[in-house]
Amino acid sequence: MITRIIDVTHTVATYRILAGPHHDLNAARRAVSTGLDVDDSAELLYRDWMRLEAARGNRSGLHTAITRVQQVNRALDCSLEMETTQLINELLNGSSGAVRTAL
Repeated sequence: MITRIIDVTHTVATYRILAGPHHDLNAARRAVSTGLDVDDSAELLYRDWMRLEAARGNRSGLHTAITRVQQVNRALDCSLEMETTQLINELLNGSSGAVRTAL
C-alpha cells in the first residue's frame, strides 16, 4: 500500500512540476509533502522535492531538501542512490535539464 502511495505521489509531482498545461507547483508540493508524510525515507520523493524547489528558483528550499534526504539516509546508515547524487550535482551546478528530467 505504501509503495502505491509513493508511486502515485511521484506521478502527480512529476506531472505538476513539468512545464505545460498542468504545471502547478503548489499541487506538486502538496503531493510530495503527502508522500513524505507516509514514508519519510522515499528517496524518489526527495528527488521530486529537489526538482520542485529548483523549478521555483528556491535555492534555500533546494538546500533544505538535500539536507533532509542526507539526514534520513544517515539515520538509516545507507548511501544516497546514484540518481539522487547526480541530481544534486546537476541542480547545484546549474544544469537546466535536471528540472525537466521526469524520472
